[in-house]
Amino acid sequence: MNTQPYLLEMSNISKQFPGVKALDQVTLKVRAGTVHALMGENGAGKSTLMKCLFGIYQPDEGDIVLQGQKVSILDSKDALKLGISMIHQELHPVPHRNVMENIWLGRFPMKGLGPFKIVDEKKMLQDTERLMADLGMNIAPLVRVGSLSVSKIQSLEIAKAVSFQSKIIVMDEPTSSLTGNEVEQLFTIIEQLKQRGVAIIYISHKMEEILRISDDVTIMRDGRLIGTWPADEMTTDLIISRMVGRDLTERFPERSNVPGEVILRAEGLTSPLPKSFQHVSFELRRGEILGVGGLVGAQRTELIEALFGLRSVQSGTLSIHGKPVRIRSPFDAKKHRIALLTEDRRVTGIFPVLSVMENTVIANQAKYAAPYGLLNDKKRRADVTRSIEMLRVKTPSMRTLIQNLSGGNQQKVLLARWLLTDPEILLLDEPTRGIDVGAKYEIYSIIAELAQQGKSIIMISSEMPELLGMSDRIMVMCEGRCSGIIDGKQATEEEIMRLAAQHAAH
Repeated sequence: MNTQPYLLEMSNISKQFPGVKALDQVTLKVRAGTVHALMGENGAGKSTLMKCLFGIYQPDEGDIVLQGQKVSILDSKDALKLGISMIHQELHPVPHRNVMENIWLGRFPMKGLGPFKIVDEKKMLQDTERLMADLGMNIAPLVRVGSLSVSKIQSLEIAKAVSFQSKIIVMDEPTSSLTGNEVEQLFTIIEQLKQRGVAIIYISHKMEEILRISDDVTIMRDGRLIGTWPADEMTTDLIISRMVGRDLTERFPERSNVPGEVILRAEGLTSPLPKSFQHVSFELRRGEILGVGGLVGAQRTELIEALFGLRSVQSGTLSIHGKPVRIRSPFDAKKHRIALLTEDRRVTGIFPVLSVMENTVIANQAKYAAPYGLLNDKKRRADVTRSIEMLRVKTPSMRTLIQNLSGGNQQKVLLARWLLTDPEILLLDEPTRGIDVGAKYEIYSIIAELAQQGKSIIMISSEMPELLGMSDRIMVMCEGRCSGIIDGKQATEEEIMRLAAQHAAH
């Protein structure tokens, strides 16, 4: 039994919002120099608990004790002074400023005397270069942040958190946008931080990561603490059953869809951009789930955005039911009964300040046209009620703002939105990204039901088990090219990885 004293003790923390008890007497104890995984389904209260630690929320009850001293954290400035920093799941950099200004924002080094002080840019540059070198990150200090990829911005946020010399760093889904190499680099940084005695509170839905890097695992459910266990006593199945309160004997539902005739055929699709998709050919059958795998930069998203008319195609042909089609806009795509669920639901999917109802019907407004430029509200409500029931959306009402739903339920609303347009072809880009394991199973079940009904589905996924568990066939891409298409039943992780890196070596 480990008798090491706790660096942080959060005891009996409760937090109430209107109509919701988000935290109910939750206790979390974290040791210095360890990775403490905080797990639970979306809506379990993990982020709320961490926001109480970081001063974004004030708990209604409970105590926070840091290094044996009871502390009061009124805002994030207090938290940073106490040595607590947090890397949020949603990234909010200042895009028009450079990397070093983003890192030292609010604490620029100054030089000069009295009122004549100015920013010491030379020192700031040196400090940034030293920090990047220390972390093994290859990000130029003077590059504009808006020009960086999402994965580079994620790395920048990690560097910023480390720059505070914090004793505790909260990482909320830190690998959601990182490449495989960047994930390995992050784990190396975490190991360095552990050696310095820093405690990492690590929130992630990725079981393999949790079991690999954690020392302790705390599981929450419905705002309550389920328990804390040493990570080496845990397995994926044990974590899942404790998270959802039931055994999930299968991670993926049984599928009874039988792919039929070819619905869509792409031949030699090529982007006008030199580093985008090139000469891609494939077929999609009725009632088929065609998985699309590949590493970050494989141009998978760019390809299906072109199928939806969001990106232009320089050459190549596209045919639906054997007839050539040209899709130059999403309007054309909808006309040909194609729907797209985008990769980042927060940025390009939901309208956060609108209700569940408005988010559900917004792609289909013409259907509800009434005389005098009005909308048939009765018809809209009937469709939304049916969608909520069919997709098992958990929401207080259809008038609830969509931003107040969990990630899994937001994703169901977006699926409902496109199903109301009666699509024949569904393009799903990372449909379970940032969604907990219980909600993932529900999304998988919906996808399987749609395929059984004869819908044709193209599903991009960066999660290998998801590709293998849900696809009839898997098309693997590497640097804009199709490396190969393999049967889902015979596919292996090794074969997918080999194809995903096929052109990268040349």
